[in-house]
Amino acid sequence: MYYERTIEKTVRNISDTFPVLLLTGPRQVGKSTLLERMAEPERKRVSLDNPTIRALAQTDPELFLQRYAPPVLIDEVQYAPQLFPYIKIIADQRKQPGDFWLTGSQMFRMMKNVTESLAGRAGIVPMLGLSSAEIDGRHPEPFTVDIPKLTQRLADAKPKSVTEVFDRIFKGSMPRLYEIEDINRELYFESYLDTYLSRDIRDPEQVADETAYLNFIRIVAARTATNVNYEALAQEAGVSAPTAKKWLSILVSCGIVGLIEPYSNNALKRVIKAPRMYFLDTGLCAHLMGWGSAAVLENSAMSGEFFETWVVSEIWKSYLNAGKRPPLYFYRDSNKKEIDLIIYQDGAVYPIEIKKGTAPANATKNFSVLKPIEKEPDESGTAHLKTTIGTGAVVCMSSDLIPIDRKNWYIPAWII
Repeated sequence: MYYERTIEKTVRNISDTFPVLLLTGPRQVGKSTLLERMAEPERKRVSLDNPTIRALAQTDPELFLQRYAPPVLIDEVQYAPQLFPYIKIIADQRKQPGDFWLTGSQMFRMMKNVTESLAGRAGIVPMLGLSSAEIDGRHPEPFTVDIPKLTQRLADAKPKSVTEVFDRIFKGSMPRLYEIEDINRELYFESYLDTYLSRDIRDPEQVADETAYLNFIRIVAARTATNVNYEALAQEAGVSAPTAKKWLSILVSCGIVGLIEPYSNNALKRVIKAPRMYFLDTGLCAHLMGWGSAAVLENSAMSGEFFETWVVSEIWKSYLNAGKRPPLYFYRDSNKKEIDLIIYQDGAVYPIEIKKGTAPANATKNFSVLKPIEKEPDESGTAHLKTTIGTGAVVCMSSDLIPIDRKNWYIPAWII
């Protein structure tokens, strides 16, 4: 069974604009499947997973591109960076939008080659796994705290219980897990990790010890929805802080972990500067932590962190699918006052709390810390940028869109 992808429109727009489309993202999120379904009959298709074809691309890229002349779809292009200069030459000669469709999983290694060789010629589209909306057959716009739009979403979405939500959190977002009935989830994720370590992380300069790196991934999984502390990560993993920072950057570059930066405004004092990290596939995260079932996860001490991780990843995907950089931030100060998520758009901030309950009390209590940003700047005009505080939200397991007060609403998590 194929699930229609919301990002298809973005992919088409980029292909109509640039000679080169590069679709990036973690392994097995459906990049190749999407492009193969979108490809016109005359487009050639080739995968560098094939060792013979890969060798040709590496040793004689000019001959390779004569054999697989555009329009062409080249899968796993990161295995032959030798192709990029020749793709540039052909793109400059033909000036034909959509000539090259490329996919790649190893973003941390590939992006340098793309930015150096194909600057201005390649449109880059990051892609993640299935969104909850896609699984339900919905294709909404990027999530915003816009009550009229959310009311329409409510009419289109099917209500879910907390058990149903945690079933989805536990399963994750990999298309294969939804396309094949009775797939062994544990074996799937073990195979996924083996492939990731053996094929995507092969550079000893990046990761010299695969066992230690896998242990580090598990440590990061256990810290999802927390602020990054490189010293603590390093100490627990038994590596240096610079190594912990490098390894986390690999997970971010590969699309496995997402970092959200703290919201900053000169009117706000004592704001911490460390980013917050989230696993972008809750199924993989649950597997790494050894949770055996959705029910056990739902009743665990980490159920709140997993619920928050799932909500953030769903909002994150909603922006990527529209071809937009997620305008997501969070707030935490030295007094330990926190706001889980802040959407900053069009000069306004929209504070969001994420809670597993149906109608969590006092969830908006920390929104008041943002009040200083609404004040007028001082005479110099440089103290801070006056910013509007928009509608606030508590994303939770509410059964309906319910106003908390004049400025804040309960929003059901299952409509995101």
